[in-house]
Amino acid sequence: MALKCLADDYSRYKKSFQVFLERSSEHQCMRDFISGVLPDILASIGQGQSNLNILGVGSGAGEIDLEMMSQVRLKHPGVNIDNEVVEPSEEMMLNYKALVSKSPNLEHVNFNWNKMTASEFENYWRGKKSTKKMDFIHMIQMLYYVADPDATVSFFRSLLNKNGKLMIILVADKSGWGNLWKKYKTQLCQNDISQCVTTGDIKSFLDAKGIKYKNYQLPSQLDITECFKEGDERGELLLDFLTEVMDFSKTAPPDLKKGVMDFLRHPDCSAEVDGKVVFNNMLEVLVLDA
Repeated sequence: MALKCLADDYSRYKKSFQVFLERSSEHQCMRDFISGVLPDILASIGQGQSNLNILGVGSGAGEIDLEMMSQVRLKHPGVNIDNEVVEPSEEMMLNYKALVSKSPNLEHVNFNWNKMTASEFENYWRGKKSTKKMDFIHMIQMLYYVADPDATVSFFRSLLNKNGKLMIILVADKSGWGNLWKKYKTQLCQNDISQCVTTGDIKSFLDAKGIKYKNYQLPSQLDITECFKEGDERGELLLDFLTEVMDFSKTAPPDLKKGVMDFLRHPDCSAEVDGKVVFNNMLEVLVLDA
């Protein structure tokens, strides 16, 4: 029986993602980067401009987007901001809009809502032959869901203004995810989307093209102890998220399930800390110029 991709069931994906956020330090490590490093990256964009164009691809519910927006406004006070939001989930977009309605100090920010995938946005943008250029584009944890990550990066980089920056955040090549995918990619990953892609894959593409970039590692951890408690509902949701397979523990062939469960405890993926199994959830940021 073919394994079903978790991303194909939004309800299950949402539950799995929520458990992941509760058990990981992912959003905290992003916030640390946004407050500590991002301001220096933003300093050189839009020099002398009275208007900044920003594009978020796969923006989700907007929490991280608005934290970045706060840093843009601090670095460029008084500047008008045109913010393109690209997000295929209607529920996520509604949550984002609700967050905007409650957020102070957004009077100089105009939001353009695009309920579409990255590929649909590319077709839409090409179709209207827009000449608008972006000063800052961010693509956070979304290149797993496109057919061709390299082409996607190339397209969005082509939208940058002369001093613009493209920021990509993905799991690091040396993370637990990276090692899990190296070992089980053919069994776990789907063929129609990239899914099992790391910053190592993107860096190989950029290096081959001679495209320069800066990179920053964001240490992050994920408590996966519950995955090893048979029948634990949260553990099964988290296991689905780790493997990107819907109902992995119930639908995976026994040999694959045993291999994955054993490997998740392996030092290449996790460490045992105070009786807990702590997965290496390291992220990496790539920042490209125009």
